[in-house]
Formats: sequence, C-alpha cells, structure tokens
Amino acid sequence: MIHEVDEALRLLLAEAGLAERGVEVVFDAPTRELAARRTAPTVSVFLYGIREDTGRRQAGAVAEHDADGVVVGHRAAPRWFELAYLVTVWTNRPQDEHRLLAEVLQCLTAVDALPARVLTGTLARLGLTVGLDIAGRDTGLPSVSDVWSALGGELRPSIDLRLLAPLTGALSPAGPPVTEGLVVHTTDTGRDTVPPPDGPGRRLRYRGATDPGPDGFAALRDRELPPGRRPRGGTR
Repeated sequence: MIHEVDEALRLLLAEAGLAERGVEVVFDAPTRELAARRTAPTVSVFLYGIREDTGRRQAGAVAEHDADGVVVGHRAAPRWFELAYLVTVWTNRPQDEHRLLAEVLQCLTAVDALPARVLTGTLARLGLTVGLDIAGRDTGLPSVSDVWSALGGELRPSIDLRLLAPLTGALSPAGPPVTEGLVVHTTDTGRDTVPPPDGPGRRLRYRGATDPGPDGFAALRDRELPPGRRPRGGTR
C-alpha cells in the first residue's frame, strides 16, 4: 500500500507540469547527501511516519467475487494507516525554492483526496477514498522539528503532508461452488435384508441431470447465478 501511495503522489505532482520543466520528484531523505548529488531542481517527498488509525478498525470480512460473480474468498476488512510525508524543494536560489514550493503546495491543496485516476494496485481495487491533508494537528507522529533533528540537517521550509490510506486485508479462499445436487433413495428398513436401491431415486433441488446410481450424488450441471446477482464492478 505504501508504494502505491508513493506512486499516486508522483503522478499527482506530475500533473502539475514539473517534469516538463526538468524538476525531479524523489522519495529520498532531505539530507546534505541529497543536496550534494542532485543535478536539477528537486522535490523530495520523504515518508517519516506511519500510524494506524485504530478508530477505523472493523471486524468481519467481505466476500470477494470473480468475473462471473462467484465467491472465491473472504477478505478481512481493511485497516487504515496515516502516512506522514515531509515535502521539501531543492534549487540553487531561495527565491526559486519558494516559488517551486508554492506550486507544490497549490497542487496538494487543490484536492481533499487522491484522485481515482492516480490510484493503482490495491488502492484502485478497493475503491476507497485516500484522504489528503496538510497537517495542522498533533496525531502522535514525530514533529517536523524532531524529524529535521534526526536527519542532522538544517531546518528548511517544508510541507507536512498526511494521507489516510487503507491496507487491504488477508484473503481466505472459499471452497468451490456447489454444482451437484443430492439424490435420495428410500428402502424398507423393517426387512431383515435390505436390497440395494433401484430406480432413479428422487433428486433434490436440481433437475435435468442423469441418475447418479447407488452413490446418491448428482451429476455435474451448469451453475446459473442467482437472480439479481451482478459481478463486482460490472452490470447485471
């Protein structure tokens, strides 16, 4: 999930036209080493904190269907995590840094959630909202000043970006769908010797299949979807 949020942020910033102007977007820590090796104006999107939002934790599982609408498994409810990013810009002049930082800020504050067009992988499959906010409250994550102290660098203008993203739950596979009916044979249990059942027997629930013989199980049949069932993401 984390790498999918990284990719979504990269695509969102790319829509601001940074790449066309030669601005690089990296996810490295904003240290002196980054400043020494960069060769172009750079936007650093550094992940410095991860915290679970336990208030959103849910129990239970959700059925997962294949393209035909058949249940293939049950997936645990997603768990939500707050990801904290320190966004900084690096250029040769402070004026250019401030101008580029303002453009990045404009891009990030233009939306309240990551647009669906930039979501990939599990984030796209879940179809849940990935909230985006510029931090203005204490949520238990390290402060920006503590992050700069830990990095050993000089304090720079930065954006404290927070995202709330779902982590998909584990999938428990489901058994194969029932495609066989049950055939019942009756015998007279009051007799000393019970002869083997004969005749076609009585088929329960399903029709149109041949007699299964003395085993009492139905033959294979084409399985139809229940009325009103539609595959996830498709039409009825």
